[in-house]
Amino acid sequence: MNHPYGNKFINIAIVITVALFFYGCKDNYQRVGEEAQEKIYPQGVAQNFVLTYTEIKEKLQSEDVKDSRVIAVLKSPLSEDYDNMRFKYRTFPEGLEVDLFDDDNNKSTIKADYGIIYSNTNLIDLQGNVVIESHDGKKLEAPQLFYDQSNEWIFTQRKFKFTNPEDGTIMDGEGMDFNRDFSLFKAHKTYGLITIKEEQS
Repeated sequence: MNHPYGNKFINIAIVITVALFFYGCKDNYQRVGEEAQEKIYPQGVAQNFVLTYTEIKEKLQSEDVKDSRVIAVLKSPLSEDYDNMRFKYRTFPEGLEVDLFDDDNNKSTIKADYGIIYSNTNLIDLQGNVVIESHDGKKLEAPQLFYDQSNEWIFTQRKFKFTNPEDGTIMDGEGMDFNRDFSLFKAHKTYGLITIKEEQS
């Protein structure tokens, strides 16, 4: 003989037991002392931050005096310095702009909504509306780019748009890497319409 009410009662009891089990697994423990998450504060905060990078082509001796040249100028409304951490870094939470100068003093510009410079690795992580404009009018747009300062190499795995006014082309793609002056450029995956001009003979 079947007991329909008995089966319903057992099913309801199982549902309530499982619900109580999951509710009981919720972590309400307040961590204190050594278990508490450590709050991180910058060792320094700078407003209207400007940093100028210079270089001298030849090594200086103890009493040499030589002219240096500006290779980059970094500007940001706010900079937070975390060089007091084991893995040192500096953040630019309100965006940054970097002017890069080549050997002929031609200026290219990089802009982003947010940036992090990792001091130990010389890597810059640029995020949010990243735009690079070279002195000859080439333009690269991406949501995120990494700039390896030591090797002067820029790369991303995200989508990008590259505009070259010299040959009138616009390239869309995903993933790419190139050197600072766009003379070496490798796109991992391209799509969309690419216009290529042919030379007339």
